[in-house]
Amino acid sequence: MSPFAVKAIQLILSLSILIVLHELGHFIPAKLFKTRVEKFYLFFDVKFSLFKKKIGETVYGIGWLPLGGYVKISGMIDESMDKEQMAQPPQPWEFRSKPAWQRLIIMLGGVTVNIIVGFVIYMGILYFYGRDITTNDDLPKGFAVAEQFKKYGFQDGDHVLKVNGEELTNVMDVNKYLFLRDVENIEVRHADGSTETIAVPEDAGTQMFKNDVLRPFEPMRLAVMDTLFPDYPAAKAGFKVGDKIVEVNGQPIDHYNQIDTYVNKDAENTFVVSRNNQLETIQVKPNEEGKFGFMSFGKELKLGETKVEYSLGESIAGGIGYGTNILVDYVKQFKYVFTKKGATQVGGFGAIGNLFPDAWDWGRFWETTALISIILAFMNILPIPALDGGHVMFLLYEIVTGRKPNDKFMEYAQMVGFFILIALVLFANGNDIYRWLFG
Repeated sequence: MSPFAVKAIQLILSLSILIVLHELGHFIPAKLFKTRVEKFYLFFDVKFSLFKKKIGETVYGIGWLPLGGYVKISGMIDESMDKEQMAQPPQPWEFRSKPAWQRLIIMLGGVTVNIIVGFVIYMGILYFYGRDITTNDDLPKGFAVAEQFKKYGFQDGDHVLKVNGEELTNVMDVNKYLFLRDVENIEVRHADGSTETIAVPEDAGTQMFKNDVLRPFEPMRLAVMDTLFPDYPAAKAGFKVGDKIVEVNGQPIDHYNQIDTYVNKDAENTFVVSRNNQLETIQVKPNEEGKFGFMSFGKELKLGETKVEYSLGESIAGGIGYGTNILVDYVKQFKYVFTKKGATQVGGFGAIGNLFPDAWDWGRFWETTALISIILAFMNILPIPALDGGHVMFLLYEIVTGRKPNDKFMEYAQMVGFFILIALVLFANGNDIYRWLFG
């Protein structure tokens, strides 16, 4: 099965699970408060359904348009825009007849379920799979540091000891902290054994984003090719496993992480490699994707990871903590969407699909599903009419002021929100198509 098909199946399965659970978050409290639910749908049933069956007062079905799902609650202004029903006198079983606090719980149900689902999945991952972390012992040669950060005082070979005075459980988190957290200083141990606490500028994260340096600290790897991919330019040009690259386009190479700095991904490159104590010169041009097909995974240095096992109790606390950090970090990075560069990187279903691995891996599948669940929770609570957050915004206004927005206003707000969502969906998926064509 092709990687595209594997990713597509994982995406559909993941979204199906999350959509059904999200809608159950609305459905269950609605039923508890004796509110009639007319439809419960996975995907949208524009014109027709792939499947539907009425059980009691609710029609359960599967639509053909996989852009989400919905529950149609009686007496609620939603995407169905059922004006005929809203023109009738309110009935006791309708949403609009219920107290504001009950309506608020119904509307918050989907987001709440998404948060809980994300946390529960993370708990399960920690309990069944544990967690792989990187410690300084796993990095024999320390970090290779991006040129942008060397001006602050960091050096190739540094080991990260503390961030803002606190040790990191996983030293690879230093990149995430720099990008999303308020990092004031980092204590490092240089390759010569000396330690130094280096001040970090306030705009470090912004500079990382602008310069496409999202991982300024990468594990130091020797420039020894321990993996070659068949049918790629490097293998065809004569590279062999074990070759050590010593020069790229006339620039000396000390470690693998430097190679990207000196290669030209649009033209032929000159590599000098050391093989059996002799120097060989190899000319090679990357493929259309800018890839040569060689890799150093650090096998020669025995780069590794430390596996952390979790008991049931530890996995519960760890899952909640890990999920909370994911949510906080996602909220913090959302600010970059409102920049010119950030807007061009917004992705749709293609970008989401690429979060999944090429080959089926249940651990990766559930980890990605948990991430998407957290993202869906945040996106749905945004105060945009037509989203849960829009309804919540108007309900909070009603609870605080004691005045309910009139139905005509809600209809117009719903229409505006719907068009905003359609525009965002088209823009995000348009970005995917553009990257696919010209990326």
